[in-house]
Amino acid sequence: MSPITPITRLLPIALAFSVAPLGAEPVQLVFQNGRSIPISAVDIAQDKVLIKSAAEGFSPGQSFPLQAVDHIFGDRPPEMNQAIALILFEKQSEAIPLLESLVATHRVSAKIPGNFWLESARALLVSYALTGDSARCTQLGKDISDATPAQGSDPFVSLGKALLMPESTGLEERDTSLKDLTTDEMPADVAAYASFFRAKLLKQQKKTPEALHSLLAVPGLHSSGGLILNAAAEILAADMLAALNRRDEAGLLIQSALRVTQGTILTDEANKRLESLK
Repeated sequence: MSPITPITRLLPIALAFSVAPLGAEPVQLVFQNGRSIPISAVDIAQDKVLIKSAAEGFSPGQSFPLQAVDHIFGDRPPEMNQAIALILFEKQSEAIPLLESLVATHRVSAKIPGNFWLESARALLVSYALTGDSARCTQLGKDISDATPAQGSDPFVSLGKALLMPESTGLEERDTSLKDLTTDEMPADVAAYASFFRAKLLKQQKKTPEALHSLLAVPGLHSSGGLILNAAAEILAADMLAALNRRDEAGLLIQSALRVTQGTILTDEANKRLESLK
């Protein structure tokens, strides 16, 4: 039996979790009484919501206690998908400006349930870590942990530290640091990022079966970590399968990825690979 054969058991799981993205809705701050207002119309300071521009029946100058807010409503910003795709395909110079803009826009909602600041900030932390920017990575990790005080240090802080490890520490040590973040105890998005980047280290060590398994674990075992993470892992796994002359499996993964890549660089990456498989 080929040592890679068991990996195919993850393929149906990976394919099952690919769904089409929904259209974006404007992000709203929803009060406990059901009224809502675009987050672009408010500021939050000293545990108060301050209305800075007229919207939805609210007037500038009004203020409400932060406790009156129930949650954030709306679809995740579409730019976030593109930014995460850019991170995963080593285009940090393009990802960072997108994410910094999202972090600035949504900072007002950082401590409100359902906010999009946390996902943006965590992705930005990953991008800072991959560029070796320890100072900004550390500061952003503190900001993220402050926004999620119930869990202490946010798990993305540990992911950032693992990704910041210099090449001089050696492949095996860096691999171990990422592997430790792929356990069931870790949040799915942390495990997905760690498994994705661990695959690259395993590939550098010429551990092809392990690298392929690590990529397929993203959509197969950590699927709730994010559709763009899943799609990027499927595309890179398809590359490895194609190199092993497993072209049918590669094609299935690329088709799966294409279902969720609209509006990101992953669409072009996937289509290029489909063309090469013909």
